[in-house]
Amino acid sequence: MAKKPEEGVVVVTRNRRASHDYELTDRLECGIMLVGTEVKSLRAGHCNLEQAYAKIEDGELWLVGCEIPEYAMGTHLNHKPKRTRKLLLHRREIEKFAGKFSQRGYTLVPLSVYFRDGRAKVEVAVAKGKQVHDKRQSLKTAQAKRDMARAMSKRK
Repeated sequence: MAKKPEEGVVVVTRNRRASHDYELTDRLECGIMLVGTEVKSLRAGHCNLEQAYAKIEDGELWLVGCEIPEYAMGTHLNHKPKRTRKLLLHRREIEKFAGKFSQRGYTLVPLSVYFRDGRAKVEVAVAKGKQVHDKRQSLKTAQAKRDMARAMSKRK
């Protein structure tokens, strides 16, 4: 069953490949430090999370590889599209995440960028890469669930 969209949340972009390529475990909502033209570009709906990941460096969480294109109406003071951006979390949340993330084979993957009550947020998940046979198995189970739901709806 699909979740109801929360009030005050405007989704800018989602990383759809993340659930296909990774087994997602823990999720966390983070703030993101942006400059003015980045916010305007996000409000226009421009963002790409394809090659993005998060890393912990010196006790701080950073978003790497997220592309927010330059704002079309910006001046010569426009931002760099692929710059590294700081994610805002409490220190204890970063430490808790660092313990899970430091295990071999795990990474931090951004799932979506959205505005909640006018503030830019990023949803990050601890993820482990799937093997090819794992991807096939998850596709089979998803197809089986769809078939069961279809059969149950026809039955009514």
